[in-house]
Amino acid sequence: MLIAGNWKMFKGPAAARAFFDGFEPPADVDVVFCPPFTSLEAALESGRTVYAQNVHWEPRGPYTGEVSPEMLVEVGVAGALVGHSERRQLFGETDEMVARRARSALDAGLGVIACVGETLEQRESGDTELVLKIQVEAISFAAGDRQNLVIAYEPVWAIGTGKTATPEQAEEAHAFIKGLLDRPILYGGSVKAENAAQLLAQPSIDGALVGGASLEPDSFAAICRAASTS
Repeated sequence: MLIAGNWKMFKGPAAARAFFDGFEPPADVDVVFCPPFTSLEAALESGRTVYAQNVHWEPRGPYTGEVSPEMLVEVGVAGALVGHSERRQLFGETDEMVARRARSALDAGLGVIACVGETLEQRESGDTELVLKIQVEAISFAAGDRQNLVIAYEPVWAIGTGKTATPEQAEEAHAFIKGLLDRPILYGGSVKAENAAQLLAQPSIDGALVGGASLEPDSFAAICRAASTS
């Protein structure tokens, strides 16, 4: 079971160090942290597994504000998120861009958590499976037979809204994705200590990508404990 904490644009280096001073997860759960770029080195001091929140597809060049896979390798991080719904929705990232980021990171030896998911409008119009098929197949084609890839299903309508897919909705989407690509799949979408156990008990859910609830050591540790007993 893999539990990843995406800190988004929270926690500078001092706050990151303070978090790890109070974080005690169970030993049998794989935990990944995705802090902001400025806090990568502080997070690495903890000895935990650290991923970046994004990565570019080129090794170097005139790409202001971007960070290459080779730079992440040099810092010592283990991988990167790609295609988070906020990157897609707020910064215009396309399926092609997400796929290129995934391929470049995997080629550099990094692990990748690639995010997919539908908007509320797409779900209500009955297009969930079509959207997921397009997104997953783009990532699958880019990844090829590289194994260090995890998919995160995050329904966009459940990101930062307090809404959560029911365990049945999440399981249905995860089972569909597994039919397209046989890789571990995390659920992301307002995962909290209160709902984690029920979500993680679903047979096709292999872990969670946690946003806001990963910012406090106690709440994140509680989600990790729920994964330990699932």
